[in-house]
Amino acid sequence: MTSTPDSRLISDGPNFALAGLIHRVREPAQPGPRRAVVMLHGRSGDEDVMWVFARGVPQDWLLVAPRAIKPDPHGGYAWHPRRRDEWPPLAMFDDAAAAIVKLIDALPDLYDADPDHIYLMGFSQGAATAYATAIHHPGLVKGIAGLVGFMPADVGNAVSAEPLGGLPVFVAVGKRDPLIPLEIAQACTQTLRKAGARLDYHEYDTGHKLDVKGMQALKRWWEDRDAEM
Repeated sequence: MTSTPDSRLISDGPNFALAGLIHRVREPAQPGPRRAVVMLHGRSGDEDVMWVFARGVPQDWLLVAPRAIKPDPHGGYAWHPRRRDEWPPLAMFDDAAAAIVKLIDALPDLYDADPDHIYLMGFSQGAATAYATAIHHPGLVKGIAGLVGFMPADVGNAVSAEPLGGLPVFVAVGKRDPLIPLEIAQACTQTLRKAGARLDYHEYDTGHKLDVKGMQALKRWWEDRDAEM
């Protein structure tokens, strides 16, 4: 079972009603307002699987890992159930983005999150969901960590106004990723640049995962965010 240290599951009650999504939360001992990371799992995942990436996040930050909105045919949950070789367009993430926005809006009241310092960290399809959310809602989040993910297809005019203008975005890509080929990941990166993101881009000789070097780079990126005022 995936380790979820110091976190608690919220699956009913008033906190669930306000957040709108089942989620795990790790609240730091320090009083708020707290910087926060919303961790978005990939396809067939759940609220437990992202905690391996939490190690690099500063200990005094709030962590929230929601369960995606739809059961996946292969088990677990998905933000958008994807067929093989399908690259879902931006519009297919509308429901997921709306659910993430509702959760983010609830975090200050629920867990004393600082509304000006909320970040997204997504793995695979979770990264696509993070990008879609930020494109639809410029200024909502302070930064994004996209781990072996992709940009939704058919973004069209949605990026022409540079909705991610100046947003720090960490991107980790696996050169041997069988699910998201390198050329797809590189094309998605160009779209992020067109949208105005300030990229910290890394390619690793690995598959659909983050290796040790990737984890170290991710930790440094979070340290840099922590140092920002």
